[in-house]
Amino acid sequence: MAVGPVEYLVVAFPGSRFTGAIAPALAEAVASKAVRILDLTFVYRTEDGAIETVELEDLDPDDLVSFEPVEGEVTGMLNSEDIRTLGEGVPPGSSAALIVWEDLWALPITEAVRASGGRLVAHERIPAEVAEAAVAAAATER
Repeated sequence: MAVGPVEYLVVAFPGSRFTGAIAPALAEAVASKAVRILDLTFVYRTEDGAIETVELEDLDPDDLVSFEPVEGEVTGMLNSEDIRTLGEGVPPGSSAALIVWEDLWALPITEAVRASGGRLVAHERIPAEVAEAAVAAAATER
C-alpha cells in the first residue's frame, strides 16, 4: 500500500481547554480527501511546565463534539516520547492539538515518482508566515 507524504502540526491555544476552533477546517480537508488523519492527540502544559496528555477517546464529550465531523483513521503514530518533545514547545498554561496527517492529494505524485524509478531527495514545508513575507517583499519590488 502506497502512502503519501505524512506531516504533523502542533497548534497551541491559551488556556486549559482546546476549543475546537480548527475542527471545521480540518473536517473539510478530510471530507475533500486532501488528507487522512493518522493521529490526533491533545496536550496541556501546566504553568510549571508539566505536560499532560489527553488522547482523543479520553476527551470530555463537550470537547469532542467539535470533532465529530472529522473522519479519519487515528493510528497512533505519535509515541509518548514524540508527544513529550512536541509538548515542550507548547507555552506553559496552554493546550495544544498534535495532528498527524497523510497528504492524500500527493499520493498520485508519490506513486508516479516510484513507478519511474525516482526517489525523494528533499521535501520541506515553508511556513505560511515566511511565504507571505516573500510574496509581500516581491510585490513591493515591482
